[in-house]
Amino acid sequence: MYIFLSLFLTLYGGMQWYWYRKASAVIPQGVVVRLLLFIFLTLMLLAPVTIRLLERWGDEGPAYWTALAGYSWMGFLFLSCSSFLLLDLCRLLLRWGGRGPFGGATGTLVLGGANAFMGVSLLVIVITIYGWYEAAAIRTEYVDIYTTKIPKGAGTITVAQLSDVHLGLLVGEKRLRTILAAVSAARPDLLVATGDLVDGQMDGRDGLVRLLGEIRPRLGKYAVTGNHELYAGSRHSLAFLRDAGFILLRGEVASIPGIMAVAGVDDPVFGGKGEVADQERRVVAGRDPERFFLLLKHRPVVEIGSRGRFDLQLSGHVHQGQIFPFGLLTRIAFPLPTGLSGIKEGGAVYVSRGAGTWGPPIRFLAPPEVTIFRLRHP
Repeated sequence: MYIFLSLFLTLYGGMQWYWYRKASAVIPQGVVVRLLLFIFLTLMLLAPVTIRLLERWGDEGPAYWTALAGYSWMGFLFLSCSSFLLLDLCRLLLRWGGRGPFGGATGTLVLGGANAFMGVSLLVIVITIYGWYEAAAIRTEYVDIYTTKIPKGAGTITVAQLSDVHLGLLVGEKRLRTILAAVSAARPDLLVATGDLVDGQMDGRDGLVRLLGEIRPRLGKYAVTGNHELYAGSRHSLAFLRDAGFILLRGEVASIPGIMAVAGVDDPVFGGKGEVADQERRVVAGRDPERFFLLLKHRPVVEIGSRGRFDLQLSGHVHQGQIFPFGLLTRIAFPLPTGLSGIKEGGAVYVSRGAGTWGPPIRFLAPPEVTIFRLRHP
């Protein structure tokens, strides 16, 4: 956790410095203005830590407004730095290849310091406003899977997947109602949560528990942990999930007689990769090859020993990057694309874009989703 925090603050501080260098083209030279800007950037840098501390102290109002300001700035900063970096790369290419078709006044207009800063800032403001809208526009994705392992007599088994909702300060009851309305509309037989349902102190969140508790599929509700269940405080997070009616699968297999088996493993932050790998080896080793085997796993990674030993793995974690172009980086760390992917050895993996937001309360070119799987005999 401390290593992650150190790396985060270093990277985030670097982005702040990069933005400040670009902003210097338009910032007045006065000492007072620059001092105020320095204070603002320092407060924004420390905002994630401040938010957690305010939550622990029970100051929910200040924590909410700090989160709204700090995380909105984070999204604006990421989009700005991405755009500036693209312009800098263009400038470098022009230097290497000559002025070419972008020469003269046009090249200066496009790549000049003050013009570039103002143009990028205007564009990013528009994208940020749109991103707030996109984050709230929940999509329902339907996936049909035909398999002989679902008995004919069982009909269509509807499974709803929730992933990466990140309930907390910025994703609260209003957003959860919208998400659960999409779930309820599908009338699922089974509801599964594939991690990061929680992302904040869960004390005093009775309204969230009540809303989740109102969803009562006939085949039950199962959940696995994500990394944010630990970051938010494992004791509170796991109690919240159980109070909301979920059965936690932590290296365990639940049998749904005559239909399927549902297995789940912890996220690696709970005990490390080795322990979670052992959990997965145990659950796939005991499977019945004649029965549909559903594996719940927060991170979209397929272990070599599990290939061909599950029928469907449901994962999340990556949010499809949440804000383009961050998705290009998440694809490097987790090569599996979002959506449904077949596995050469058999079975398939579905990687959800997630229903909520982490950090910045925006999404850009990565819309949130609730996923509905319809499992049926051919």
